Amino acid sequence: MTPSDDILFENNGRAGVVTLNKPETLNAVTDDMLTALNAQLDVWETDETVERVIIKAVEGRAFSAGGDIRHLYERGIAKDYDFDFFAREYQLNARIARFSKPYIALIDGIAMGGGVGVSFHGSHRVAGENIAFAMPEVGIGFFPDVGASHFLSRLPGKAGLYLGLTGERIKQSDVVWCGLASQGCPSEKLGELETALCTADAGELEAVLAQFNTAYAHRKGSAGPLEQTRDWIDLHFSGESVADILTSLKVAAEVGGVGSGDGAGDDGGAERNWAQKTLDTLMQKSPTSLEIAFRQIQRGAGLDIGGCMKMEYRILRRILVGTEFYEGIRAAIIDKDRDPKWHPASLKEVDTADIEAHFVDLGPQELQV
Repeated sequence: MTPSDDILFENNGRAGVVTLNKPETLNAVTDDMLTALNAQLDVWETDETVERVIIKAVEGRAFSAGGDIRHLYERGIAKDYDFDFFAREYQLNARIARFSKPYIALIDGIAMGGGVGVSFHGSHRVAGENIAFAMPEVGIGFFPDVGASHFLSRLPGKAGLYLGLTGERIKQSDVVWCGLASQGCPSEKLGELETALCTADAGELEAVLAQFNTAYAHRKGSAGPLEQTRDWIDLHFSGESVADILTSLKVAAEVGGVGSGDGAGDDGGAERNWAQKTLDTLMQKSPTSLEIAFRQIQRGAGLDIGGCMKMEYRILRRILVGTEFYEGIRAAIIDKDRDPKWHPASLKEVDTADIEAHFVDLGPQELQV
């Protein structure tokens, strides 16, 4: 056990097992937890008896619902910005993506923010039936970080851009379909899978995972909402700017679009409803965050994990000294009025130069990753 017991480590057979153990905060990751995980990976990476790492969470509603938002708010309001926390977190995210041994995440329940960073960069990502994945950061004046510019930019079509801008929550079938998870598994079988992973020979690892995999038949009417609307997403999120996306959605909401061809409605009614719902969702987000997220996901497609983490750290340094993030947290967590006052309040008021300034090299403050 670690001194705090918020994150537990165990050697079990051929595996090193990590357990997120802070259910009272939905396993929100803290600096101490990340530091402990990084130190344990140092040990396991050179331990020849440990052939793989497994990360899971104590049973409950969440795998991990993010990070300690209130702490970041309090530090920021005092202008005591916690840049070092994010540097350590982003370095750990990149380390997990590059880890020399299989890193297997058993993800069930809510998975957001910092919890995504310690799991979805793993070599194997197993989604339980109760998984609820989302990157909702633009709704609090932040941006999809912890390597989202890397994994969202590599999803089919415009699915990653859609998830990053809307913050939409998706469940097991869509998490597997789009490739965020490498496979599914019935929730009640995750314990059996963990046991099998702890004892399997190196050459048996893939066979064990395949044994527990949940297959999805992509037939008419059986796919998840993300897959069902993939044609609409690809069409309306293919513009060269956020403004283009909003315009496309407005037109579809008013007069209908091309239709999906998958039974969603030949008269375009279903597409109109979806377009209006998506438009309403985007209009609630921080215009600044939408512009940043659009650019970071587009650019992330051309960067490796190290390049993505450097880019995100550049954005982070500028976001933390701004105002949008703290207004978003105030509205969502502190006052809970759900009525953030964004500045600028609309896309038309956003200065392109101000957005681009978030991506400028930090010089001596660049993230070392």
